[in-house]
Amino acid sequence: MKHNLQTTFSTRQNMLSRDFEIYYYSNTYKNNHDYNVNSHTHNYYEFYFFLEGNVSMNIEGNCYSLKQGDVIVIPPNVRHHVLLHDVHIPYRRFVFWISVDYCNDLLKLSPDYVYLMQHSKITKHYIFHYDMIAFNSLQSKVFRLIEELHSNRFGKDAKITLCVNDLILHLNRSVYEMEHPKSQHEEQNLYQNLLLYIEDHLEETLSLDQLSDHFYVSKYHIAHVFKENLGLSVHQFITKKRLKMCQQAILSKANISEVYLMYGFKDYSSFFRAFKKEFGMSPKECKELAIQSEKNMK
Repeated sequence: MKHNLQTTFSTRQNMLSRDFEIYYYSNTYKNNHDYNVNSHTHNYYEFYFFLEGNVSMNIEGNCYSLKQGDVIVIPPNVRHHVLLHDVHIPYRRFVFWISVDYCNDLLKLSPDYVYLMQHSKITKHYIFHYDMIAFNSLQSKVFRLIEELHSNRFGKDAKITLCVNDLILHLNRSVYEMEHPKSQHEEQNLYQNLLLYIEDHLEETLSLDQLSDHFYVSKYHIAHVFKENLGLSVHQFITKKRLKMCQQAILSKANISEVYLMYGFKDYSSFFRAFKKEFGMSPKECKELAIQSEKNMK
C-alpha cells in the first residue's frame, strides 16, 4: 500500500511544524522493547487512524483494544500510549498532529471545524469506529494529503492547506453524523427520495458524490441507507435500474447501439457483460426473442 509514502518511525512526541504533521507508519518489531514509546501527553491534538496490528491504546488509564477502522482523537494534555500485543503482526497506522493555534484559526472560519475536538475534550469520548466504506474514503483523503506533501507541483502550498482543511472537516462531519443519527422516519424519507431522484436521472451521470451534494448528506450515509434497505450498493442499484430500462427499450425494438449510451453505459463491452449477467442472455438475443414473440402472436 503506497510504500513510498511511509515514514521512518521516530519516538519523537513534539511537533516541529507550526500547524500540522502527518505520518504513515508501517512497522514490525523483534520484541516489545523495540517499540519504546512511554505514556505521554501533547500540547497539540493527535488523530490516530488504525490500519493493522494487534495493539491496544491506553488513554488516561483506560485500555481499548483497536480494530481496523478505529479513529482516535487525543486532545492536548490527555495521557496515552500504545501497547503492542504481537510484534510479529505488522503495525500500521496514520498519525496526524494539529496545533491548537491552527484549530483556533479554523474556529474563526467555522465552529464546524472543531466540533470533534471539543466533543472529545468535554465527553472524554476518544475512539470512533468507521465502517470500511467510510474508512476507505478517509484513507483516500489522508493519502491525497501525504502525496501532495511529497510533490513539487505548482500550487503545492495552497493545495496542502485545502487537503488539511478538507480532512479535518471530513472528520468532524462524519463523527457528528455518527453522534446524531437520523430518525427512522427521516431515513425512510431520504431513501424514498433517493429512489425517485435516481429514477428521474438514469440518463444522466449519477454518483455518490452527486447524490451527497444534492441531498446535503454524506455519501457514507447514503451508502448505508441503500445497504440497509436493499442489501445493494448505490452503484449496483443504479446499474440494475439502467439495465432494466435498456431491456424494456430493446423489447420495444429500440436500436441496441443507441440504448446503452442513452442509459449511462460508456462502452458496449461493459454493457454487454452486465446485461448478460443480469438477464442470462445477450442484448441481441433479447431483441431476437422479442421479435420471435411478436411473430408468434400474429
